[in-house]
Amino acid sequence: MPFSSTSRSSKDSAARLIVCEHTGRWAVALRREVSEAGVRVWETRTLAGCLNELCENAASFVVLELGGNVAGVLGLLARQPREFPAARLAVVADRSATDYEWLMREAGAVHFLCLPRRVGLLARLACRHLAQVPPPPLSLTEWIWSGLPWREGREDNG
Repeated sequence: MPFSSTSRSSKDSAARLIVCEHTGRWAVALRREVSEAGVRVWETRTLAGCLNELCENAASFVVLELGGNVAGVLGLLARQPREFPAARLAVVADRSATDYEWLMREAGAVHFLCLPRRVGLLARLACRHLAQVPPPPLSLTEWIWSGLPWREGREDNG
């Protein structure tokens, strides 16, 4: 895989790769591309569910399926800079919706895609974004524990 990302558990992550779609086909295609990078794909079926995930993980990379809800997708794209400035939103659609590409890009989509077989670029964009999101701050206890020399998984056990 030409990209990498550090794997984080959902508990300590400020960002996720969220796919909001009805069928699951885009999530499957993305999961194949990002599996080696250790990135987990979180799926939602509604814009409301997507918004809930985004509220909890405000620096996420979100893939929105255009489907028949053009107004809802445009609404979320319009809210993103104000409410979720650290997030990035991409739009995927059927080939019949290619006419919406520039509207979605003007509204703020970082990428627009109509063919699942070309999901590689979308996966690289998502992984690059997730790798650049700083981890959430540690509590004092977590910070102390992370610095202990006998802590399991440390590379400098000497």
